[in-house]
Amino acid sequence: MSRNMVTSLFRYERITTTQAKAKEVRKAAEKLITRAKVDTVHNRRTAAKYISDGKILNKLFTEIGPRMKERNGGYTRILKLGFRQGDAADVVILELVDYKLPEADDEADKSAAKKPAKKAAAKEE
Repeated sequence: MSRNMVTSLFRYERITTTQAKAKEVRKAAEKLITRAKVDTVHNRRTAAKYISDGKILNKLFTEIGPRMKERNGGYTRILKLGFRQGDAADVVILELVDYKLPEADDEADKSAAKKPAKKAAAKEE
């Protein structure tokens, strides 16, 4: 389960889980990101023992590792959401530190595209 969660973290860069699971996944993910900062055959094979998906392994070494090159640690963040309805477990979001919300970028692009169109329509009238 831990391996699947680490793979999901690298795939989506943000996952929702319980606090206990997030703290365990964080340990493994940070070690793998540290390995991914230097792209060598040895580091890839060491990470491949933990991550079975080839695409995610490639993403780790080509995108995530180079993004974290300047950081000395602390690649993940845990944000508390509250308590789960059924068993009152602490629910948290585990995400990479440089995670950016994709919806915010899309909304900004849409609103920027709408404003000039409205101004052009007003000028024509």
